[in-house]
Amino acid sequence: MSNRKLIILGIITACMIVWAVVQSHISNRPKTKTEKSAYLIQGLDPAKIDSILLGTGENKVTLKRIGGRFAVTNKYNYPAEPNDINNLITSCLDIKTQELYTDNPSNHKDLGVTEEDAKYIVKFLKPDSDILAGVIVGKSKEQGRGTFVRLIPGNKVYVTLERPWIKDQAMNYINRELVSVDRKNIESVTVSSSDETYTLKTKDDGEDIILKNHPPGKKLKDNDYENVFTALNDLRFEDVMKLNAANEELVFNRNFICRLKDSTVYTIKIAQKDDKTFITCQAEFTDKTPVTKEEGIVESEEELKKKEAKLLAQDKVEEFATRHSNWIYEIAKYDAKNLVKKLSELLEDEKEEETKDE
Repeated sequence: MSNRKLIILGIITACMIVWAVVQSHISNRPKTKTEKSAYLIQGLDPAKIDSILLGTGENKVTLKRIGGRFAVTNKYNYPAEPNDINNLITSCLDIKTQELYTDNPSNHKDLGVTEEDAKYIVKFLKPDSDILAGVIVGKSKEQGRGTFVRLIPGNKVYVTLERPWIKDQAMNYINRELVSVDRKNIESVTVSSSDETYTLKTKDDGEDIILKNHPPGKKLKDNDYENVFTALNDLRFEDVMKLNAANEELVFNRNFICRLKDSTVYTIKIAQKDDKTFITCQAEFTDKTPVTKEEGIVESEEELKKKEAKLLAQDKVEEFATRHSNWIYEIAKYDAKNLVKKLSELLEDEKEEETKDE
């Protein structure tokens, strides 16, 4: 055989070896079936969802339908925010896939779609706890922007068009705003403890703030008193517990009372323990005069607006009292400091020049 033929045979043999290696790798890879993009979860009726499970083990969050609305069972069945529940369901129903990657359970762990290795897990359950549908979100695909997801129940793993983002913390489904009071509506603020009581109020119904019974030779520090006066502007909480589940060591021995010009009074009772601050919230509408309309008398537009504003304020107070009456809230340190600030922290000595000017 000529040298030329031997060289050709050698090249052919080498190519066959390379092809065999490639084929071996392909045979061990999960099968990929290219499909048109489609929604992962189809045919789910949100009205049939009795509960939603997020995550597993100690980090599991349960959202349970109670009395026609969802509640967060991890937080003593505190009412869940309807918009957040709707967004969760929509986020899952909007997951679109571009291909079926594998249906072999032996590949699940490597793709991060087992319950132990998942990034997110969402299960929609019936009243009898049977699963309606669910999704396990795993690892991102090495090339491309898709993510591996497994439809449950079942073994099929798909690649998504976009990475799903799921909120999986209990507090993600709770409206954390307690109260938000506009500064211009505040008449006075009273801070009290077992040691002292002081009141900040507006001067002659204007915007300037003064200290009631202002001690001579002292003046209010810049900003600090303003922060106390507006402490109920966007007050939020970090955690929540049932009133009857509170530790007996919690002593609510401080009060923060905010009076509004429309006769609304917010009372915040405060307890501090282990560097944490806990509060309860109450509200009262002090104007008890009934809103009436006498027959045969034509009222001015201004008078009608006043009556409407009063009714709206009464409704707001009633709603606030109903929502917060049975709960204790933990608030952040930066909010707590303005509710419990001592009078000495608001005052400083006047300079001699200022005293002489007066």
